[in-house]
Amino acid sequence: PAVREKVMWAIQWMNRENSFAERVVAFAAVEGILFSGSFCAIYWLKKRGLMPGLTFSNELISRDEGLHAEFACLMYGMLSHRLPEDVVHDIIRGAVEVERRFICEALSCDLIGMNSELMVRYIEFVADRLLVALGHSKLFGSTNPFDWM
Repeated sequence: PAVREKVMWAIQWMNRENSFAERVVAFAAVEGILFSGSFCAIYWLKKRGLMPGLTFSNELISRDEGLHAEFACLMYGMLSHRLPEDVVHDIIRGAVEVERRFICEALSCDLIGMNSELMVRYIEFVADRLLVALGHSKLFGSTNPFDWM
């Protein structure tokens, strides 16, 4: 259900009924937020020297997703009609909520150095960083709880 919710969230924002600016912000959220929990969990494995093939591919994929998010932020910055801050915050808040539900479902047990509470804080940190890159103010004020990220 949580993966389907991510897909439905993206479909909700990636249609022509929304303005181009809304779609660019949503694209930035998909690339910058909706994978952040999964990437972080796999980097946790890397920190422990586990699953080197998976962690190497994760590095490559995460780099690509980061470039996509950076591209979306640069494109948004070039728009002459940017969105009001409350609209951008609503889009980002929705993405964080979807990723929070996904990670709480996927990470149902506490691990050494990682649990769903810390992961939610990390997702909020990533969202705030994305908001700043989009030229908007932070929404959560969370700090990065993971020294390996």
